[in-house]
Amino acid sequence: MAIVLVGLSHKTAPVELREKVCMPDMALPDQLARLRSDSVAECVIISTCNRVEVLAHCPDPHQGIAGIKQYLASGSGISLSEVEPHFYILDGNQAIQHVFRVASSLDSMMVGEPQILGQIKNAFAVASKEGTTGVVLNRLMHKAFSVAKRVKTETQIARYAVSISYAAVELARKIFDDLSEKSVMLIGAGEMSELAARHLMDNGAKTLLVTNRTYSRAVELAEEFNGSAIRFEDFTESLIRTDIIISSTGSPKYILGHQEVKEVLHVRRNKPMFLIDIAVPRDLDPAIDRLNNVYLYDIDDLQAVVDTNLQERRKEAEKADEIVLAEVGTFEKWLASLDVTPMIVLLRERLEEIREEELARTLPRLNGVSKKERKAVEAMASAIVNKILHGPLQALKSESRAETRDQLIEILMEVFQLEQTRKGPREKL
Repeated sequence: MAIVLVGLSHKTAPVELREKVCMPDMALPDQLARLRSDSVAECVIISTCNRVEVLAHCPDPHQGIAGIKQYLASGSGISLSEVEPHFYILDGNQAIQHVFRVASSLDSMMVGEPQILGQIKNAFAVASKEGTTGVVLNRLMHKAFSVAKRVKTETQIARYAVSISYAAVELARKIFDDLSEKSVMLIGAGEMSELAARHLMDNGAKTLLVTNRTYSRAVELAEEFNGSAIRFEDFTESLIRTDIIISSTGSPKYILGHQEVKEVLHVRRNKPMFLIDIAVPRDLDPAIDRLNNVYLYDIDDLQAVVDTNLQERRKEAEKADEIVLAEVGTFEKWLASLDVTPMIVLLRERLEEIREEELARTLPRLNGVSKKERKAVEAMASAIVNKILHGPLQALKSESRAETRDQLIEILMEVFQLEQTRKGPREKL
């Protein structure tokens, strides 16, 4: 039996191929039923916009991998020869490590993003409900969740903003500390500025004002955020009640100048203002930044923050990988214990048979022994069995390399003549 993983992701396949292989959540139960076979004992399907992976526990890894590749190709309606070059195929500890890294967001397009863990939990929940997981994958997936939790709590990989919109939130927190009483004005309805506004509102900002050259668009967006729409020609009048401005209009000239902001600051009694200019060409006069208590950032400033944070995330990712490797070792030891369990049972049963035979032969010869003395002899025999078992069992449990473990099993089978005593368990080894 072996753990295998076959998949493709943003690292190996273009989006036009990924979208063909991708499976909607509602299709997963039927897909899992199709995937289960004699060559795939347990399976989980992870399907997101950036990856499609099949994690499986297979009696024969070669047969299992071949079946999974054919399944992925046939389900997407494309030939195996077309999709196969884009697959990555992992087994054993490499597959385990990959699952832990994916769950911990170390393999994501945006390292440290939190969404992937929820997606994996959902995939596992579906597989568990459909009965396509068992002892091994249940243990592996729960371990992956605990590894992801360790990475989150023991590193700061998710702390550093690595998108323009999140960088805006990070800077706002540094300037204002608490966003709960702050108001945001969104000037223009560009995708990036809208996303920045959404993140600010999600992080506690109190109100949102929206203005746009097309007023109906401002109304539509304001309703989405439960905010208020302002006509574009009137937005400067609302600046006095605005703490954070996000601007992205595509105007060929500045829509807000130094003098206008200076006058607003005077009315605001110099309460701080944070201005984010995401437009190219810029919407806001750079001279605004010379005013006291005004913090102006343009797209290049935000990108510089992102680049710095990416470097910090890479450092934290190295720490996270150390956690992953340690946890892979722990899981491998547990997995190895499953392989040797039949052998341990067989060895213990053989020694117990010998103990019982010798007690049955010896105790009748001890005429006149009391019940207490009889129990002492039986206890001594049990202690001898346990001491004999201790060395072999420790060797079997501590050896993680499959080849050496198999050699130990063969030696013990021969030394204790286990194959002669019972064929059944031996056939399972």
